[in-house]
Amino acid sequence: MLSIFDKFSKSDLAKYPFLREAADYVKMLDISIEELTSSEYVKVLERAEERIQEAIFYAIVTRKLDNEEIELLSFPTAMLLVAATNIPFIKRRYALAEAKQAYNDLKGETREKILAIARDFQWNIIPTENEGITLPYEFKIHFTNYLKNTTHLKGKKWKLINKPLLQGYVYLTRSEVARLLSEEIRKHIENKLEIEKTLKLPKELAEKVEKIKNLTLTKVNTAEIEGIPGSIKKEAFPPCIAALYEAASKGRQLSHVGRFTLTSFLLNIGLTQENVIEIFRSFPDFNERITRYQVEHISGERGSRTRYLPPSCKTLETHGICINPGEECKGISHPIAFYKRKVKSTS
Repeated sequence: MLSIFDKFSKSDLAKYPFLREAADYVKMLDISIEELTSSEYVKVLERAEERIQEAIFYAIVTRKLDNEEIELLSFPTAMLLVAATNIPFIKRRYALAEAKQAYNDLKGETREKILAIARDFQWNIIPTENEGITLPYEFKIHFTNYLKNTTHLKGKKWKLINKPLLQGYVYLTRSEVARLLSEEIRKHIENKLEIEKTLKLPKELAEKVEKIKNLTLTKVNTAEIEGIPGSIKKEAFPPCIAALYEAASKGRQLSHVGRFTLTSFLLNIGLTQENVIEIFRSFPDFNERITRYQVEHISGERGSRTRYLPPSCKTLETHGICINPGEECKGISHPIAFYKRKVKSTS
C-alpha cells in the first residue's frame, strides 16, 4: 500500500487530486458507486457536493486538508456527479474552479514539487539553476508544452515571440509555470468529464445530480450557462439564426453554409471567439484545432484579415436556411439588420 505514495505524499494528493498517483490510490480502494451512499462515505459525499457548489457560486474550489482522506476521495466523487449532469457549463465551471485553486497552491510550492507535478503531465521541464540563469527564470519547458497550454491565454506576454527561447526551450518564472500548469489541469479535468461513462446512479446520487442542476439554473443566468453574455439578446435572433443556434447547441450537424452563417452572425453581434467555439463543442466531430482556425479566419484574425459578415437573406433563402419568415422579417434583407431592429424595438 505504501508504494502508492511514490512521488507525492497523501497530503499532496489531497491538494492535487487530479494526479495519476491520486487516481491509483482511489482505484486501489475499489469503492463501488453504491458504497458512496452508505454511512461510511457520507462525509465524502457532502464534501463532493460542497466542491461543486463552490465551483458554481465562486468559480474556485477551496482546499480542506484537515481530513486528507475525505478531501482526496471527494474529488472523483464530485467528478462523477458533475459528469452525470451532462451540462457543459457545469463541467467547464468545475474544471476551471479546480484549476484556479491549483494555480494558487502551485505558486507557493517548492521547485521540486512543481517539477514533479509538471512531469506527471508528461512535460519536458528542466530547472535552470545549473545554467547560471538568474531570477526570475527558474524553469525552462519545451516549446511544444508551452504552445499547447497557451492556446486560450490572452495578452501579448503569452505570445511565443515575447518569451526567452533557446534551443527549443522557453524560459519561465515560477508564476508563469504555475499558470500554464493550471491550464493543463483545467483541460485534463474537462477531458476526464467528457469521457466519464454515464452510469446508472443509485437513487440518492441521482437526486443529488438533479439538485446540482437545479441549483445551477437558479444561481446562474441561463444565458451564461449557454455561453451567451448578457449583452447579447438571444430573443432578438432572426428565425433562421435561432434555428441554427438551437441545432448547434444540441450537437446536430449543420451544413457548411449553416456553420459559416451562425459563426459570422454571432461574432458580428459581439460574441467572443471562445463563446462561439464552445457552442460547437457538442458536435460529434468536434475538433478544437480546426474549429478555432475557422472561427479565427471568419473573425479576421487569419488569412485575408477580413471580418466576414453572414450571407444576405436572399442567399440564405437560396441555400434553404431561411425558415419561417414571419411579419418581423418583412423589409429585412440581412440577419444583422433584423437583430439590430429587434434589439432597438425591445430596449
